[in-house]
Amino acid sequence: MKLDVLVFGAHPDDVEMSCGGTIAKMVKAGKKVGIIDLTQGEMGTRGTPELRKEEGQAAAKILGAIVRENLGFRDCFFTEDEAHIAAIVQIIRKYQPDIVIANAYQDRHPDHGRASRLVRNASHMSGFIKLQTYENEVLQARWRPKRVFFYIQDMDLKPDFIVDITPFFKQKIASIRAHKSQFFDPESNEPETYISTPEFWDSFEYRTQAMGHIVGVRYAEGFCSEVPPKINLITDLV
Repeated sequence: MKLDVLVFGAHPDDVEMSCGGTIAKMVKAGKKVGIIDLTQGEMGTRGTPELRKEEGQAAAKILGAIVRENLGFRDCFFTEDEAHIAAIVQIIRKYQPDIVIANAYQDRHPDHGRASRLVRNASHMSGFIKLQTYENEVLQARWRPKRVFFYIQDMDLKPDFIVDITPFFKQKIASIRAHKSQFFDPESNEPETYISTPEFWDSFEYRTQAMGHIVGVRYAEGFCSEVPPKINLITDLV
């Protein structure tokens, strides 16, 4: 199954929080989008790996992603070694995306920057003919995505481009709320975390509005790129 876009997240809710609106918008436009979680978020304060997997599948359905897989890397302890690179190369070759989107290259959680570098490097190495990977014991063809972009997470990084998600903001919020174990729940007895307070939703909406304000829309998501995006005509930017 070839996908147009493959979005990676270090943890099961990274993608929804950072680019859920962009995913929903691409799906509405007829693009095939998949989500890959690197870890099960097992080191998180709240929830269990089994519950978080169920929540992730529900969130993917809300956004319209046609596939969601988990690579089972160790939360907080995965490294950029041959085995981890090969696992990501295998999944990129399996779905052959034209675009890969990864975690922020710099962020509060150390897993995010590490995941960003890992996915970025694996995306390049997936084009190496002498790096062999297999799917169902069949040698995979090499495949290098045309572009790799990075979504913005907790830190206020300067975006290289911004996507208007105003019509899809409610869908984005619904996908995040699908991760019920991680966010405010008055019936939960689990410890409070950075994102589980009721005030989090206010700050989250404000930040999405602030990104939209930059480009004159109500809600938006920002992305970074190592290489400036190419356009055909300067008038395309109007």
